[in-house]
Amino acid sequence: VRFPEDLEDENKTFNPEYSHQVFGDDEVAFGYKGLKILLYYIAGNLSTLFRIEYTSKVNEKFDCVEADDVESKIREIIPPGFCTNTDDFVSLLEKEVNFKPFGTLLHTYSVHNEEAGEDITYQIYKADMTCPGFREYHERLQTFLMWFIETASFIDVDDERWNYFLVFEKYNKDGATLFATVGYMTVYNYYVYPDKTRPRVSQMLILPPFQGEGHGAQLLETVHRYYMSSPSVLDITAEDPSENYVKLRDFVLVKLCQDLLCFSPGKLMQGFSQEMVMEAQQKLKINKQHTRRVYEILRLRATDMGDAEQSRSYRLDVKRRLIGPYKKKQRELAKMRRCLRPEELTNQLNQIDINMQHEQLEESFQQLVSDYRRVLERLAQA
Repeated sequence: VRFPEDLEDENKTFNPEYSHQVFGDDEVAFGYKGLKILLYYIAGNLSTLFRIEYTSKVNEKFDCVEADDVESKIREIIPPGFCTNTDDFVSLLEKEVNFKPFGTLLHTYSVHNEEAGEDITYQIYKADMTCPGFREYHERLQTFLMWFIETASFIDVDDERWNYFLVFEKYNKDGATLFATVGYMTVYNYYVYPDKTRPRVSQMLILPPFQGEGHGAQLLETVHRYYMSSPSVLDITAEDPSENYVKLRDFVLVKLCQDLLCFSPGKLMQGFSQEMVMEAQQKLKINKQHTRRVYEILRLRATDMGDAEQSRSYRLDVKRRLIGPYKKKQRELAKMRRCLRPEELTNQLNQIDINMQHEQLEESFQQLVSDYRRVLERLAQA
């Protein structure tokens, strides 16, 4: 909500992707007809208005059943101090002009908005719990995780090893410049013996109204560049990354790596090398596993897949990596032959069909190439 009229604007509304963490696996609130759970957030500081509406509710006296206590379930997520009536909320909205982003400005960029017919400016900040007011703001911000990240959990903000990176949009209201929350990322700094740290991306969320505009890539690249400048950082990883995050990371890392000398077309065609591993880690804080994916994507770009020899060479190179888990199974099978009884061995052999492995390998390869092509298409448009 930026303006009072936004409260009545259905186009500003977005629904949760998940509600199982609040309402159980069935995602059902029992005992209501026409139930609406309404959460409004002021665009910048995320002050909250919470209301429940319904047309009817089961009555314990007459129906002998009790409706779910929806209000208590929501109160467990949103921090205290929220509004329950519109007038209080609108009066807070008038003070929004005083809200300013927390922490240190790292990056400013703009995105052309077709609807508005103009470029809109965005800024990325790094904050921590010492910033006045940030702790309370973060409590409100993290409530979105429960609705948009499948396995979300709230973090221990008293642990000083957390870093917070925030994206804001700058907009004008009555001649003043205001800021709206776009999204954020939390990163935990793990210790690596003897004197390094390994930042691990924990949670990342771009709010639904801003998705598909490139903010995730801007945020991830800014975070990488922030850590790249630190000699104490070994490499940057992610905790249990989603499929969408992996695609985003592929794009950002390829964009960062493509100008390194070790990834020149001539060197790419010679195969994956230790030089690539060293340069990507030292200059860009990228680990070996991610560097290998970058190599495969950039080699695909340098390969003429219409040329039978080049295409075959690329396919074999990627499949040699993909076959790793299958070779592990073969080694396990060799051990089984030595220590299992014949009937047990037959049972295990049935689970390891060689033809099926070849089919799965080809399927994995084709899926990977399809994903890689999408990264290269996006890179060509960037």
